[in-house]
Amino acid sequence: MTLLSESTADRPDTESARLRVILLLDVMDGAQERFLDAYEQLRYQVSAVPGHLSDQLCQSIEDPSRWLITSEWESAGPFLSWVDSPEHREMVKPLHGCVRDTRSLRFSVLRETAGRVAEDSSVRPLAPGQTLPGVPMAPRPGPDGVTRHALTFPVKPGSEAEVARILADYRPPNAQVDAATRLARTTLFMHGNRVVRTVEVVGDLVAALRHVAMQPEVRAVEEAINPYLEEARDLDDPLAARDFFMRAALPAVHHHARSAAPAGEVGRYAVNYPVRTGCGAAVAELLSRQDEQAVEDHASPLVRSTVFQREDRVVRLVDLTVEPERDPAAALGLAGPRASAVLARLVEIAPDHPLPSDDGLRHLLEACLMARITDRRAPGR
Repeated sequence: MTLLSESTADRPDTESARLRVILLLDVMDGAQERFLDAYEQLRYQVSAVPGHLSDQLCQSIEDPSRWLITSEWESAGPFLSWVDSPEHREMVKPLHGCVRDTRSLRFSVLRETAGRVAEDSSVRPLAPGQTLPGVPMAPRPGPDGVTRHALTFPVKPGSEAEVARILADYRPPNAQVDAATRLARTTLFMHGNRVVRTVEVVGDLVAALRHVAMQPEVRAVEEAINPYLEEARDLDDPLAARDFFMRAALPAVHHHARSAAPAGEVGRYAVNYPVRTGCGAAVAELLSRQDEQAVEDHASPLVRSTVFQREDRVVRLVDLTVEPERDPAAALGLAGPRASAVLARLVEIAPDHPLPSDDGLRHLLEACLMARITDRRAPGR
């Protein structure tokens, strides 16, 4: 899909090869929701254009303001005819106030390595509202209107106690970012020498993260822990700060919650899974399937679950009505021996504490349950 007007100069030759169009976008601060709403309308209009085969919307896991749209066309001819049409110019108008910068690239498809799905000629573009199994949509607020994100970084071994003291002893910043955005909750955990900071935002995630990073209370804490970081950073240097936050980003890839809040106390916990090399996506998908079923079972202590994943780093944030030790299976996201057996093939476990035994579940929970350092909620949350 091409969303902004483009020049016809330097066009590739029109030929029979399929065309892949890549559009890089920089979405304006505070405009993410308007951009996503506009895209939802446009992608179905574009799917009706002759010659259009499919398109994908992607968001950078390192810089949430950067987006990528790729589209595939039967050949260059239909695309080039459409992109210069009055219909195209009218169609993309809703995006003009959302996008700061764009760059369009076009390629003929000359070679392709196809799997079973690609070889199936019956495969068609996704229908409205349909998603590919295991592939999350671009991060958007959940049914509760909250967007979730996390940052993670290691500190020097031996400094864990001091870092925990610094992180626990700070004054929370102003939760209100602007009229439409506020910071709902921030929770910090540690597991060994690794720090994980989870944030919940109502409104624009990027605006909230930038707001928090500039608050003096937060800057003071960040400066205090700088000497203890395994990798040095300079938050006063915009490029260095951007690089750090790109490396530390841990996106939310799955979220499930009960439709109604339970009565009584609910505790927040985090689990850092010892994932085998190359198994991060499989672990995240397994946990998501288990949690989707658990939140529908009112006998389960699971109230809410968010799975954060980047490569082989998988952290699961859960709200439970019992302490994790009282129900290790629920805390780990496992319902039954089959799920435990699958997880055992995807994570590193002690050979003398096998899954799915009760002893194995308890030992795995002890090994990967994170220590909660602080949990700050905005008023009313």
